Amino acid sequence: MTSSVTSRELLAEVKKLIPPLLEKFHKGQAGRVAVLGGCEDYTGAPFFSAQAATLLGADMSHVICDQAAATVIKSYSPDLMVHPYMKSSPASPDMVLPRIYDFLPRLHVLVVGPGLGRDSSLQETALAVIKRARQQGLHLVIDADGLQLVQTHPELIHGYSRTILTPNIIEFSRLCKAFEIVSADSTPISPSSNPEVLKAACHALAIKLDGPTVIAKGAVDYIANKFHTLICDMPGGLKRVGGQGDTLSGTAATFLAWKYAYESDVWEHPSDLDDGRAMVLAAYGATSVTRYCSRAAYSKYGRAMLASNLAEMIGQAYTVLFDDDVVVSI
Repeated sequence: MTSSVTSRELLAEVKKLIPPLLEKFHKGQAGRVAVLGGCEDYTGAPFFSAQAATLLGADMSHVICDQAAATVIKSYSPDLMVHPYMKSSPASPDMVLPRIYDFLPRLHVLVVGPGLGRDSSLQETALAVIKRARQQGLHLVIDADGLQLVQTHPELIHGYSRTILTPNIIEFSRLCKAFEIVSADSTPISPSSNPEVLKAACHALAIKLDGPTVIAKGAVDYIANKFHTLICDMPGGLKRVGGQGDTLSGTAATFLAWKYAYESDVWEHPSDLDDGRAMVLAAYGATSVTRYCSRAAYSKYGRAMLASNLAEMIGQAYTVLFDDDVVVSI
């Protein structure tokens, strides 16, 4: 693969956020991540997200899910910690929230949305948990069904800079409609909008949100907050599979956990990245890893590629993109 100098420079900047592997570290310092999602109908999404987080390098990865999904998700892998704290309707969120609130201080990053579904009790639980996570200063990644909450309750993340949103083109179009973002000629944003319009819309949405970083996924990924706009145009695979976006949400969570470690001076390093720059770099790192995994998995499996095949490539992606000892073209 070929890459511009700019891409290489951005990856070098991203690497500043990555903690070295030091003998003095103890379990948890390089990232404690949880995915809030998973209902009876959708068990794969939270698994792919949490698995991606730990494969990239988060020390501890949890799934907080509906009781109906817990046993299934636990059966996928013993490497994840699965907590059946949520209950779908007709259960009241008040029945489960204290237990989830008690769990939040153990985390650095919370991913909200993968496999959450549209059940009213699960949605209301997620709404309350996002509010509490923001009060506690947790970094957030909001994806999939979690984005529905952002559309209907924009105050959840308005002005909160420790948030990454990861909409696909359909979800991005809906967010733009909800926040009244249109093109220069007042045309609604849609999957058919040209690249320059999508780039401008991503930045406009980030400005409207006044803090969060937006990753508008597509043929290329547009990344913006109110301070910076980046484009990740690394080639991905030609096959589109359900679950690819979950890999992105999980890798984004790990990069945010590493950002937290960077800000906390867990290791000695120059502190030359401000919060706004660190957020877009974390997002850029996640999109780069995910796009690399998609291309590598497609190269190996072709039309038979599955979402689970992306996970196989995460270690390779890290080596190619961030390991100084490996010299390859990207």
